[in-house]
Amino acid sequence: MKKIFKTLAFGLILLFLYAPILVLIVYSFNDSKIMGPWAGFTLKWYVMLFQDRYILQALYYTLIIAAVATTVSTIVGTISALGIYRMRSKLKRPYLLLNNIPVLVPDIVMGITLMSLFIFAGLKMGLTTIIIAHITFCIPYVILAVLPRFNRLPENIFEAALDLGATPRQAFWKVLFPEILPGVTSGALIAFTLSIDDFVISFFTAGNGVSNLSITIYSMAKAGINPKINALSTIMFGCIMVLLILINIRSEKGIKHIQ
Repeated sequence: MKKIFKTLAFGLILLFLYAPILVLIVYSFNDSKIMGPWAGFTLKWYVMLFQDRYILQALYYTLIIAAVATTVSTIVGTISALGIYRMRSKLKRPYLLLNNIPVLVPDIVMGITLMSLFIFAGLKMGLTTIIIAHITFCIPYVILAVLPRFNRLPENIFEAALDLGATPRQAFWKVLFPEILPGVTSGALIAFTLSIDDFVISFFTAGNGVSNLSITIYSMAKAGINPKINALSTIMFGCIMVLLILINIRSEKGIKHIQ
């Protein structure tokens, strides 16, 4: 009885989490403009989606911003995590506290702060400012994902590799990096997802002429739910699911190879 109750509770939680996504996917194929009765199966919203220059331009900016922000924040975050890992214990706590502040600060405060900084620095709001903003809020998450992998490493593993004849570069890439790779991958995925998902900080730092998907969807939603938004969201959800499945398969193969 207890096992049945746990299974039922788990099923209800999954239903609560994924029911909205399933509804969105289903209505992306509905032949009606409104979220009402089923009017028949259609693919016209997907066709119209790829004919909408406004959405395609927003998608282009979104992917460019996410790619640059993910790459830079992953590199900087990994190097920062290595630096924090090799610090003395007394110095780690202040740096970790500073790293956690951007994570805990509300997005609207972060957005206004960055906007004020860009205006003070004389930077014109546009693609550059929004990329800098995304890098800024992604780096702490990468550090939080990578640092635990460093903490799990055996003590003095880097020095042991040097004693065995490896150069510092070889010791990092052939000894340390394979061990922290799962954390780096997780940090990159988190950064990529946060960059695509962000609205508030993007809204305050984008300026005129640059609009990512979150801002575009918000603008379109003011006039009511557009079925093209459902189609776009379905495609994005599908791409993320495929990416996660491939990463999990690769991780399982890596674990089996080690065993």
